[in-house]
Amino acid sequence: MFGTHLFIDLINEARWKLFPRKVSLEEVRFLEQHFYYFSQLKNPHKREFISRLETILSSKRFLGRGGLEEVTSEMELLIGATITMVVFGWKSLRLAHFHTILVYPNTYYSTINKIYHRGEVNPKHGLIVISWRCFVEGLADKSDGINLGIHEVAHALKLANWIQNDGEREFSPQAWKEYSKWVPGELAKVKSGQGTFFRESAGLNEHEFFAVALENFFERSREFKEYHAQLYQSLIQLLRQDPLVLMGKL
Repeated sequence: MFGTHLFIDLINEARWKLFPRKVSLEEVRFLEQHFYYFSQLKNPHKREFISRLETILSSKRFLGRGGLEEVTSEMELLIGATITMVVFGWKSLRLAHFHTILVYPNTYYSTINKIYHRGEVNPKHGLIVISWRCFVEGLADKSDGINLGIHEVAHALKLANWIQNDGEREFSPQAWKEYSKWVPGELAKVKSGQGTFFRESAGLNEHEFFAVALENFFERSREFKEYHAQLYQSLIQLLRQDPLVLMGKL
């Protein structure tokens, strides 16, 4: 398995360097209109974001599944921008292990666990899988704390932190320790049905809690900070960014 992943990484690296994906001015305007985080950045950060986005788009394969005949450039842009947003605090992190994005038109049936999925992450095969309809629904409301794209990228980021042979370093151990200090109390609140900021699915396990926490970190930043300033601050340290600062919301 290690040899297979190494071979795929070498192919992706060569493709990225030989055939880099450039983002056109028209595509930048598209992001201004349809990707809120990007539209709120100051110009220097926008230029950095586009540069990082080009790297991510160049190093990922986007494949349609379940009857989706084409993953359009607009789809690639929005999915790639979501990845870029989540990892924007790092200088060069691109989640190299997750080299392929599979896009289904709608929820899809898993023959493994016999249920319908909105999205998932498969570290064995380096896949991030999403339902396009659910992805778009997550973008439509930028302040409800429900965003499938962020959710699945959060899972990929957390899993990537455990992968030692991808050539990337994700979380600072000290930052992860600080974040982890606040999680048990919030998990207990969600599971017990007490009043909490996070939706019920966050109580399934600490993996789901992390994904839901990141959805709210980016979409309900101010409310999150007001609810639990220490947990919010720990995510700033962990993700190396504060959306309230980057988007000028302080």
